[in-house]
Amino acid sequence: MHLESVTLRPDRFPDPKAYPFCLPVFQSPWTLDLGGRVTILVGENGTGKSTLLEAIAHLCRIHIWQTDNRVRYQLNPHEGDLYRHLTVQWSRGPVPGSFFAGEFFRDFAKLLDEWARADPGLLNYFGGKSLMDQSHGESLMSFFRSRYKLEGLYLLDEPETALSPRTQLELTQLIAGDCSPNAQFLIATHSPMLMACPDAVLYGFDGERIQRVRYEDTDHFRLYRDFMAAPHRFL
Repeated sequence: MHLESVTLRPDRFPDPKAYPFCLPVFQSPWTLDLGGRVTILVGENGTGKSTLLEAIAHLCRIHIWQTDNRVRYQLNPHEGDLYRHLTVQWSRGPVPGSFFAGEFFRDFAKLLDEWARADPGLLNYFGGKSLMDQSHGESLMSFFRSRYKLEGLYLLDEPETALSPRTQLELTQLIAGDCSPNAQFLIATHSPMLMACPDAVLYGFDGERIQRVRYEDTDHFRLYRDFMAAPHRFL
């Protein structure tokens, strides 16, 4: 596919004790093979999945739609600098793409509405109506269906957040085969449905090093399986 690998070089971290450089999975050099159509990053919150995904987007010059005008209690000068210590290998050179995160999607939907005032035809790419006039889950699927028809590199950070289980399955089916054959996906998720995407390569972030993991060996799969079998044991 388009993006073949990403390599971490931690030897030049400006402050190894500062976030995100202090996370266990960033302590040693590594190279991740990303050559498949779908690569999935799995692990608990705070393990570095989203941080790595945003760094790859920055390095690949994929825009992240967000507005943040709030005052921070304390600024971390290194918070967004992980990309400076990554290198990527392309198969045939960079391609366009997009970065999705539920927390930023509303900003994009509002901006699209502003653009549509000048060019209503823009909404034809998203089912013919404003994303703001659809439920959150419906607007997300309208965006996914339109965007992933195109060749490109697509990074998704926990896209399941606002999706029902049935809609998660719909998104998995879209990624598995109903999108462009030249679409490549890199996904950070907690959803066992998305992890089950056929031929996906899964990388686990829960240890001191990032390692490939089988679907059935993920904590997410095991917890859902055990809970469904005997929910009273957990409650």
